[in-house]
Amino acid sequence: MALMSSRLIRHDICKDELKKMGAEFIDIQGIMSLVKFDINGYKISYAYHVNEDNTYLLERLKPYFISVGYYEYEEDIVDVIRTDIDQFKNAMRSSNFEQFIELDNHLSKLVRLFEDLYLYYNIKKEDLATLDDSVDCILENIKSVMAKSERVYTKKDPDVLKSDIEF
Repeated sequence: MALMSSRLIRHDICKDELKKMGAEFIDIQGIMSLVKFDINGYKISYAYHVNEDNTYLLERLKPYFISVGYYEYEEDIVDVIRTDIDQFKNAMRSSNFEQFIELDNHLSKLVRLFEDLYLYYNIKKEDLATLDDSVDCILENIKSVMAKSERVYTKKDPDVLKSDIEF
């Protein structure tokens, strides 16, 4: 009982922190939380829930879906969302922001299309190799663009994008 009371207190503190950042906070039966922001007309929203092992899964729902990660404490969720919102505010200054969001939505759809491909069709090994080569080409293009682009967000390093990343 004390553990649950402690968790509820920590949850309320985290909820208040997110609201101070401008979030609309929605609790769903005490196990899932939706966190919604409207920043300059752009909707940014997240969902997180408690897993069976008492860790948290955080997902960004809008402006495009991405599984952000697993975290041990709800306070970590607040920190990650705070940084993510800061990064989006920074990215919104770009004249290419709309195109970035559109491209990211296309990539998300591509993942879904690929999943449908292998769940519904018997794909030949050589066709999979062709698709894998295409993905490798996209990765090389991303690394090339990164190498010739000015870094504009320096408060933290990228979680995944590194010059030596390989698939």
